[in-house]
Amino acid sequence: MVNGIGISGGITQYDILTDNFTTKKGNGWMAGASATVDLPNKWYNVSYTIQLAENHLGIAAKPVLLSNEEFIDYKVFTAQIALLMHVKLIGSFLTIDVGPMLQFNGELELDDQNQENYFIANYTNLLAKDIKEISRFNVDGAIGLSAGFSHFRLKAQYIYGFLNTLDKLNDNNLDQTGNPNKFKGNQSMLAFTAMISF
Repeated sequence: MVNGIGISGGITQYDILTDNFTTKKGNGWMAGASATVDLPNKWYNVSYTIQLAENHLGIAAKPVLLSNEEFIDYKVFTAQIALLMHVKLIGSFLTIDVGPMLQFNGELELDDQNQENYFIANYTNLLAKDIKEISRFNVDGAIGLSAGFSHFRLKAQYIYGFLNTLDKLNDNNLDQTGNPNKFKGNQSMLAFTAMISF
């Protein structure tokens, strides 16, 4: 690692861990920028990172109540600000990256608006369009590995959302016939990126 600015890009795999919905991980993309401070005589380095991503996931639903379930695709945009510590395993060539993130995200958007009146699995009257207003703020924890040389690195990162991503749905007086449990879910994201530093 060197002092300086890095730009990165790659792919994401996104899910919401919840008992309310049946979900399927989806693939998306991520781009970011970071400022790294190299500490030659320390066992760690630090970096400040901004990441933007378009994430996708599937949620099981039915076009009509008596039909078979299928996964309908949603997307959610996320913006993350992170302070990461990079623990040196083999100098700066291989590090464990860990730290907190603040996250802001958009609503759950249906990829196909023709599916907005599908019935969400596990519910009698809850529609696909009813669950778009998820919570917009999260506090994440990130852990991962980075490998590479001073100006090029490959990164794998797992990001977990500590706050209830679905909490805002509890304020919307939704028809939960069939599953009266409180809406609760936590974000789970994998990111695989490459970074070039200047």
